[in-house]
Amino acid sequence: MSESSAEAVLAVASAPGAAGSWRRATGLAGAAIGVVAAGAAAGVALERLTVGRGMRNKARLALDSSGPYGALRGTPGKAYADDGTELYYEVDEVDPEAAPALSPRRRRLFGRKAPAPVTVVFSHGYCLNQDSWHFQRAALRGVVRTVHWDQRSHGRSGRGVAQTQDDEPLTIDQLGRDLKTVLDAAVPEGPVVLVGHSMGGMTMMALADQYPELIRDRVVATAFVGTSSGRLGEVNFGLPVAGVNAVRRVLPGVLKALGQQAALVERGRRATADLFTGIIKRYSFASRDVDPAVARFAERMIEGTPIDVVAEFYPAFTDHDKTAALTHFKDVPVLVLAGIGDLVTPSEHSEAIADLLPDAELVLVPDAGHLVMLEHPEAVTDRLADLLTRAGAVPAGATVSGYGSTSSTARPG
Repeated sequence: MSESSAEAVLAVASAPGAAGSWRRATGLAGAAIGVVAAGAAAGVALERLTVGRGMRNKARLALDSSGPYGALRGTPGKAYADDGTELYYEVDEVDPEAAPALSPRRRRLFGRKAPAPVTVVFSHGYCLNQDSWHFQRAALRGVVRTVHWDQRSHGRSGRGVAQTQDDEPLTIDQLGRDLKTVLDAAVPEGPVVLVGHSMGGMTMMALADQYPELIRDRVVATAFVGTSSGRLGEVNFGLPVAGVNAVRRVLPGVLKALGQQAALVERGRRATADLFTGIIKRYSFASRDVDPAVARFAERMIEGTPIDVVAEFYPAFTDHDKTAALTHFKDVPVLVLAGIGDLVTPSEHSEAIADLLPDAELVLVPDAGHLVMLEHPEAVTDRLADLLTRAGAVPAGATVSGYGSTSSTARPG
C-alpha cells in the first residue's frame, strides 16, 4: 500500500513553493506533519553539511540513467473496467525452450492431458506500479506465464473514470472488480496464481469477496506480500501515540486540500526532494545497505503518483476489512510474507492473515521494510518459486534465475 508516499507528500507543507492560501487551508496539519518528517529531516540536514544540492541532483540523474530497474516490458494489453477506466497490463509468455514438462505433480493436479499454462498475476501496491515486481519478473521470465498490470490511476493505466467524472469515492471493492476485468482479458482460461503486495493483496481479497467461484474454480495458489486484511486505522507508522493521533485527525482534510492544489503541491514536492527521499527510505526499507539505485527506483515510482491520486485512494484503506474473504483461499497453497521492519503494514497484520489460514506458509524477512520485494528480492523470489512448485505451476527442477542480491535470508514464521 505504500502509505509512505502519503506521509512523504505531506512533508511539502512547509515547502518554499507552497502558497499562502494553501498554507491557510492546511495550517492545522503542521504539528502532525512535523512528527512524521522529523526523523528523515534530521538525516537530510546532516547530509547537507557534506553534500551540496547540485551533487545530489547529479547523483539522482546518474542513478536514473544507469539503473536497469523497471526496464522490463512484455506484450501490452488493455482492459476496460465497469466504469470505463482503461487498465493497462503486460504479458510475459513462456519461453518454449524453457517450458516445464508435464511433471507428476502437474498430472495429479490437472490430469494426463496437458493443462492450459498456469498464469501468475502480479498486483502492485499504492503509489507504485507493475515495475515494483521487477526482480521477480526477471527471475520468472520465460519459465511461467505472467501478467503484470497497473491499478487504476497508477502507472500506465488511465485515471479512474468514476472518481474523476462522477466523483465517486475509490473503494477496495472497485479494485477487486478491476482485477476481475484484467483476468477476463489477459487470462480468460486456465489456472491462475495470484500475487499481491500491500494494496495489491487487498485487491485480491476484494476479488475473492465478490467472485468466490473464480477462486474456487481457477486459483491454484496465492501469495500475500506485506499486506493486511483490515484494522489499518490502528497502524502507528512508528510514530509516538500523540503524533499519530494528530496525523489521523487532520490527514483526510489535508489530503483533500492537497488534491485540490495538485499543481502547486507538485512544485513543492520537487522543492523538498531531499526530505521526500528521506521519508521514502524510512517507510520503504529497513536495512541500511539498500542499493542506492533500488532506492532511487522506488522513489521514482512514488514520485510518479500524482498527489490527487494519493488523496483519492487514501481513505479507502481505513474502510478496508476483508478478513472474512480470506476463507476463500483456505483450500489452495498460500504464501504470506512480510518484512519484520515494515512500518506501513506491520508484520503483525501478515501474522493475523496466516492465523486465519493455518495451512499457509508464513515467512518473516528480517531487516526488511514495506518494499521487501525490492529490498530483499531473492528472499521473495525463492519463496514464490517454491509456491509455484507446490501449486504445480513449475516442476521442482525448473530453473528460476536469481536477480539482484539480498543481505539476509527469510525464515519461516
